[in-house]
Amino acid sequence: MKIIDIFNKYNFKIDEKQAEKFEKYYKFLVQENEKYNLTAITDENEVIFKHFLDSILAEKNILKNSKIIDIGSGAGFPAIPLKILRPDLQFVLVDSLNKRVNFLNELIKLLNLDNTIAVHSRAEDYIKNNRENFDYAVARAVAPLNTLLEYLLPYIKVGGKCLIYKSQKLDEELANSQNALKLLCGKVEKIENFYIEEFDMHRNILIIDKFSTAPIKYPRSKNKPKTQPL
Repeated sequence: MKIIDIFNKYNFKIDEKQAEKFEKYYKFLVQENEKYNLTAITDENEVIFKHFLDSILAEKNILKNSKIIDIGSGAGFPAIPLKILRPDLQFVLVDSLNKRVNFLNELIKLLNLDNTIAVHSRAEDYIKNNRENFDYAVARAVAPLNTLLEYLLPYIKVGGKCLIYKSQKLDEELANSQNALKLLCGKVEKIENFYIEEFDMHRNILIIDKFSTAPIKYPRSKNKPKTQPL
């Protein structure tokens, strides 16, 4: 089954040029994987469903020409698939590991993606000159929700949104994140549920709205969002 047909089945439309970019992405990911340790998933069909399709599930919630930060981007998920699908979007991909940023910069160049940059930084450092600078913040498979909220919410403008990719354990994570939401001025707008039948995958997109400016002391330094979550 071709990627165009797979995406179409789940109501995402791409053309042949976009399909070609996904093909280049897959080949480059597999080629560079041993060098960069990017993913345990290398089978093409699995990459299409578990990485590419999964990454674009939040797309319909993103307004045109939005500016988006992807924290802990790793191999480029979800930002690069979203950019291929939606060329109008602007992306900053932040990762703390330099070798992954090198991979991302090579990938961005290979796919000729404009308004897309990769930055080698920790989330708590890059915030210094980028507080409330983005319309959306996205993250996929990065950290528990109460930690993730501290990294993401300070980056987005008041009225902006966090789009957080999670699996079935979301109810438990939300229960543990009520204090973080309160302190960081976020509220749950909705949760979108997806089922990918080919791999029996249940996926959730948690959409958090930012209703006020988060206190400037967040995110905390010295790894505190992970070791002492709110």
